[in-house]
Amino acid sequence: MRSVRRCSRTGCANPAVATLTYAYSDSTAVVGPLATYSEPHSYDLCEAHALRLTVPKGWEVVRHEGDFAPPTPSDDDLTALAEAVREAGRPDRPMDPPSSGSGSGRRSHLRALPDPVDE
Repeated sequence: MRSVRRCSRTGCANPAVATLTYAYSDSTAVVGPLATYSEPHSYDLCEAHALRLTVPKGWEVVRHEGDFAPPTPSDDDLTALAEAVREAGRPDRPMDPPSSGSGSGRRSHLRALPDPVDE
């Protein structure tokens, strides 16, 4: 079983190993080990993005000293199921638009496609 938490940076599919949080009142960005739970106002980062993070002029970065350890995989099926359900229920998850069609109100995840026409 692998962790479902990925780097928050757009286009990065690497596993997260660090968590970024901001202390706006102190103009500080804090990059530390991966938090136990994903929080709404923090960002999970892969090692490359955690090490290369830059901040606006006048801000400080507080970084974890040492290497970022990748999260250990969980063999617990219940934990894996809970993580999958949590990921599926994320509010920022893209949703498919409702289809106008059969009128049954039920949408199937399978579609029948016509045979391609040979040219």
